[in-house]
Amino acid sequence: MPAGFAPASAAAGYTVRAVADRLGIPTATLRSWNRRYGIGPAQERPGSHRLYTDTDIAVLEHMLALIGGGASPAGAAAAARGPVPVLGDRGGLLDAAFALDTGAVYAHLDAHVRAHGVVQTWEGVCRPAFADIVARQGGGEGCIDVEHLLSWSIAAVMQQVKPAQSSAPALLACTSGETHSLPLDVLRAALAQAGVGARMLGADVPTVALSDALARHSGRTAVLLWSQRESTALTSAVLACVRAGARVLVGGPGWEVVMLPDEVERIGSLTAAVDALR
Repeated sequence: MPAGFAPASAAAGYTVRAVADRLGIPTATLRSWNRRYGIGPAQERPGSHRLYTDTDIAVLEHMLALIGGGASPAGAAAAARGPVPVLGDRGGLLDAAFALDTGAVYAHLDAHVRAHGVVQTWEGVCRPAFADIVARQGGGEGCIDVEHLLSWSIAAVMQQVKPAQSSAPALLACTSGETHSLPLDVLRAALAQAGVGARMLGADVPTVALSDALARHSGRTAVLLWSQRESTALTSAVLACVRAGARVLVGGPGWEVVMLPDEVERIGSLTAAVDALR
């Protein structure tokens, strides 16, 4: 405990000034967070002072860490204050998705990412949720709108994960004509949490743009090309990256039956992609 940081009394806790000094933030910010988000002690009674407990301070430290990672104060407060979601519990997520409640879907996913990380959220929540939606579609229920809303919400959450800095970041791109970029949004976020930088080019990247991007970076670069469909699994894109001296990886079902050069690496899962690019 820092010198001078002592409770106002053994039972009561710490003054707002003491907590502000410890955390290095203004007292006005603490009071605002207490008023807006309920972070900290209950509102003081007339004639008494607002005192913080050790638990209050732990929540504030968590909130500050989340803000440092790119979260908004409101989102960080909700994540720091709320209960940790059970990994794999997708009932609430699906209920919100079928109600087209974007805010609730986002909050559910955001809480999982903050508590369990990108990889576990994708494998334990997102993929099973998509499987449930596909099963309901197979039963005759119209679910395309739900699938689109869930995809957008996942991408929105993943794009809030702060990019990592790296001297030789990987290059992530969908091939020309391929618009399914969600897997790359998830991969970029997972890499960021692993401390690996990535340059995201996103959907429908022309082969010439891949060559231009590789030319902008000195040294050998790792490139992961995503193709969801066989029609967009373009060997021309692969060969252009190989000729540019890049280490080439391919992901997505589009590549399954495509003949590729021996040096090209096929990636079959999110975990494998993170491990390969780490």
